[in-house]
Amino acid sequence: MTITEPVRPAGTQPHPSPDGHLVRDVLDPASGRPITSVREFSASDVDTAVAAAREAFEHGPWPAMTPTRRGRVLLAIADEIEAAAEDLYRLEAANNGRPVTETRAQLSRVPEWFRYNAGLLAAQRTAVLPSDGPYLTYQRRAPLGVCGIITPFNHPLLILARSLSAALANGNTVVVKPSELTPLTTLALLPVLERAGLPRGVVQVVTGAAEAGRRLTEHPDVAKITLTGGTETGRAAAVATARRFARMTAELGGKTPVVVFDDVDVQEAARGAAFAAFIAAGQSCVAGSRFLVQRGVHDEFVAALTEVAGDIRVGDPRSADTQMGPLISARQRDRVADLVDSARREGARIATGGGVPDLPAELAGGFFYAPTVVCGGTMGMRVAREEIFGPVAVVVPFDDEADAVAMANDNPYGLGAGIWTRDLARGHRVAEAVRAGMVWINDHHRLEPSLPWGGIKESGIGKDAGSESFEEFSWLKTVVTRLAPGGVDWYGGTDRRLN
Repeated sequence: MTITEPVRPAGTQPHPSPDGHLVRDVLDPASGRPITSVREFSASDVDTAVAAAREAFEHGPWPAMTPTRRGRVLLAIADEIEAAAEDLYRLEAANNGRPVTETRAQLSRVPEWFRYNAGLLAAQRTAVLPSDGPYLTYQRRAPLGVCGIITPFNHPLLILARSLSAALANGNTVVVKPSELTPLTTLALLPVLERAGLPRGVVQVVTGAAEAGRRLTEHPDVAKITLTGGTETGRAAAVATARRFARMTAELGGKTPVVVFDDVDVQEAARGAAFAAFIAAGQSCVAGSRFLVQRGVHDEFVAALTEVAGDIRVGDPRSADTQMGPLISARQRDRVADLVDSARREGARIATGGGVPDLPAELAGGFFYAPTVVCGGTMGMRVAREEIFGPVAVVVPFDDEADAVAMANDNPYGLGAGIWTRDLARGHRVAEAVRAGMVWINDHHRLEPSLPWGGIKESGIGKDAGSESFEEFSWLKTVVTRLAPGGVDWYGGTDRRLN
């Protein structure tokens, strides 16, 4: 589980290292060159990690600790993450290509999840239930056991913190499988957890690609899987966990509609739309990628959004001046380019972007794509229906509120939605009618540790964050105690029981 030095030129396929292990190069998406190499775990390696986590659960101190002691460790983890913040910001920016200023803003919130779940642990109560007759009936919560967390490339540390903090608070042990493209901050977190006092073995990290992830979801000793990734990956994981009745939470794909009504300040809405579409280079499950704009302001909105997109500074994510970095890989850039090209073929117009931007020579090998605005399209086009996961905003006009709701719901996904209007009554009506797990009115991407995060339809199942996530990392036990004197003699006595 250690980071090793690069052993060959850039590539993303596993290859042997001098010590005989398979390793995979981790690339800098801004240059296409390797940063380092990490171990490629096989299915048997995952078995070893799960066995270690099970040993830590069954015989280690963590599950048996009092809630107060576990809470103190969670608070110490938050403090240690803050102390290591600058190194973590820069490592993640180098690994996934998000500008360092953007990464700093996001990762500065990671400690909040550990503090929030420590608070839920301190405040946790269980019920005493009413019973007919001389009985005391109460409930207890117990940890699930070994939990698997599979994280994506786009927000490696933040998405890990959401589930890890809840899993640890409840006394579970954890095996983490980060994306093979962005494992570095997850590996860097291990010594941080140790410094905070988390016992060894409680958190295991397995690096690798599909084989490692598949084995983790199928493993009979893993009691719960939390997965953030593509819809097809989630579907396969759901089948694997269902076979053994394990729990699963999955945040999957999205095609977030952003509805812009004609009563808005167009410049303000365009700036909000740009944030929704282009933050993280559009590589977010809730990125605003289809903008449904009322006809009365459609042309003005397109012009304003085009101006904002054209002014975004694309470049080296390590620079404080950069506002948008590269995509995660050449494969992802090619997919984005293909979808934009399909829009051209289907008759849409590219208002700005639509290709690789001009950049300095040292970034020529990076996976950059310019902020792009597509207009003149229809809801039937591929670019308006498929998840893009890139810096592309598709603008489609609508006529009235009913039209907007119908278009917003005309998609297999249901993760997030945005609404821009000055009429808050209408905003609430549309929020009620849109089929999405999260809705923002006059904002986008806003999150808090207390806000349940997750969607419906093909966007997944269950919730991350909030008390809903916290409770899903434990199981509920009901204890019934008979208080009456004497024994129970159903067959020979006069005892009369309701059952």
